[in-house]
Amino acid sequence: MRWIDRINNEDLAFLKRFLLASGSLKKMAEEYGISYPTVRLRLDRLIQRVEIFDSQQCMSEFERQLRAAFADSKIDQSTFEQLLHSHRQDQKNKDTGESNHVA
Repeated sequence: MRWIDRINNEDLAFLKRFLLASGSLKKMAEEYGISYPTVRLRLDRLIQRVEIFDSQQCMSEFERQLRAAFADSKIDQSTFEQLLHSHRQDQKNKDTGESNHVA
């Protein structure tokens, strides 16, 4: 799946306005009625998501979504690290045929 197919409509609208503003974050801030640092933060988060979704690294869909949620500040770093560690452990156990289930 292409990165552009994973971007939501709100982010696509932001990208469109960014292009129409010739990449001027100052102009974007004025149009949105918010501060320059807020626009910069939103752009930085969008860049992170695009990098995650466009990554050629071998990562599961769960890990991509988890990283995107962290980039969007929907989860904190501690939660991100715990979930990623648990997911990777589960993947490792599946690969080796082990199970964490207690009978």
